[in-house]
Amino acid sequence: MKRIQYHQYGGPEVMRLEDFEPTRPGRGEVLVRVQAAASNPMDWKIRGGAMKMLTGRSFPRAMGHDFAGVVEAVGEGVTRLGAGDHVLGAAPLKAAGAFAEMVVAEAKSVVKKPADLSFEDAAALPTVGVTALQALIARGRLQGGQTVFVHGCLGGVGRAAVQIALARGASVAGSCRTTAAEEARTLGISPIVEFDFHPTALGRRFDIVFDTAGTLPARTARSLVKPRGRIIDIVPTPAKFARSALSGSYTVMITQPVTTDLEEVARAAADGTVRLPIARTVPLTEAVAALTELEHNRPPKGGKLIITTG
Repeated sequence: MKRIQYHQYGGPEVMRLEDFEPTRPGRGEVLVRVQAAASNPMDWKIRGGAMKMLTGRSFPRAMGHDFAGVVEAVGEGVTRLGAGDHVLGAAPLKAAGAFAEMVVAEAKSVVKKPADLSFEDAAALPTVGVTALQALIARGRLQGGQTVFVHGCLGGVGRAAVQIALARGASVAGSCRTTAAEEARTLGISPIVEFDFHPTALGRRFDIVFDTAGTLPARTARSLVKPRGRIIDIVPTPAKFARSALSGSYTVMITQPVTTDLEEVARAAADGTVRLPIARTVPLTEAVAALTELEHNRPPKGGKLIITTG
């Protein structure tokens, strides 16, 4: 079996496509034969050592989290899934391993793939879709008729958030590159502003301000949100956690593996409510080069990089 892994934290030059021996699934786990996997910015942030306090210093370490594939085997206690099921899911944050021919994941982070959804489209969903859903619904308590501002509205999480909010009857404004404004407009976003916009014209207009990039200045976010509105940030730092603990309106969030949330995102993708474009698809044998190119030319434009094993 092959997978992308690394033997020390560092830049894209540490990635290697190497042989590995997949483990048998333990209690509450599933072994999945990967058909497609999707890249996320957190993949190279983790490989770079940004979360080494959590991921530790044991090597080699695997890469990749979001995947779709076919269940090969299930561990003790797993009854919702069985061998042969077509699924999508996310590998654990610490273990990772989706950029591979096989991956072990917790069953709670894996759900059956809708029949009408391709493996490639399914692989693009887990992290961005569940993050957007949890930010808006669990943390933002979104209701129909409310107003939402999405900073980074055409990124993976931002695009998912826009579609989820619109489907629930909210109106959505957002920020993006000037050159992408027309694409944002076709999604139903209005008004549209640049990343470095002046907030005066939008002051106190939004029930939810969702910072998907983690770069919206705190003062700007406060000027946008209504008096009892909520500000949600998904790029955690120690300083942001401290601010979150002291503020009733500001929350910094880490996505949690919730089976029902992933199932909801999969249904939304199957019925066309949530659509995440794919910019490029490459086989696993070419993935190191493609990931390196993506990282050097970030932010990614046009959609997800998908890695296939077929």
